[in-house]
Amino acid sequence: MTEPTLRNLRTGFRAQRRILVALMIRDMMLRYGRNNLGFLWVILEPMILTVAVLLLFSVVKSAYEHGAHVISMVFTGYMAITMYRHTTNQGVRMLHRSIAILFHRNVTTIDVFLARVIMEGIGTTAALVTVYGVLWATKTVEGLYDPGKLVAAWFLLWWYCSSVALIITAITEFSETMERFVQPFQYIMVPLSGVFFLVDWLPEHARRIILFNPLTNCIEFFRDGFFGGSITAHYDPVYPMIWALLNTWIGLWLLGVARTRLHPN
Repeated sequence: MTEPTLRNLRTGFRAQRRILVALMIRDMMLRYGRNNLGFLWVILEPMILTVAVLLLFSVVKSAYEHGAHVISMVFTGYMAITMYRHTTNQGVRMLHRSIAILFHRNVTTIDVFLARVIMEGIGTTAALVTVYGVLWATKTVEGLYDPGKLVAAWFLLWWYCSSVALIITAITEFSETMERFVQPFQYIMVPLSGVFFLVDWLPEHARRIILFNPLTNCIEFFRDGFFGGSITAHYDPVYPMIWALLNTWIGLWLLGVARTRLHPN
């Protein structure tokens, strides 16, 4: 690769980075304003919900269930579903809400999408680290069994959630009716993804069925890195990766079609 080509790539990368950062800052200003806590709400929103659920389960459940620590189970499951819910929520009518800036020459639909899902990923990850830090410091949960596996599972989860959000971004531009199905679909995913239970607790036939859900594989992968040998995890990391690749390909194609349908009011 020649020096001018490398120089052009570096220039293009720096310009792209500035666009993404500017879009993220713009979105934060619109959602949270310039005063008070501002960006901290990106972290506090998922953190408050997670802490509330943890407190509830610590009261109504015993410390261990089927040999698994209940607080750790709820923490790992609810943070995963929070990533899914927050990221996919961003896809609803995203282009319509950003139509004013899409007519800038250097801003594309992909820029708008990436800025939103990256910000949600940063916020949810920061909430995950913060809540875990408090739980670990108070000796409520134990240390991580395999941090490398846990990080890999978390990024795979973020990628899969972002790929679903990409499809939602496109289909909600085709029809406003599709927007009404997003939240019911999210609620259906809670009992079908293994948020509050391990796949190993299910009968064999139910285990095979629920593992068809890519989100379940991501959560089991994440819990394997958190608990290690103290639980029996069932998952195939390649399976959600294939789904994420397929969703990304379909989503990008649909996004290109949706872009042609955008018109200023």
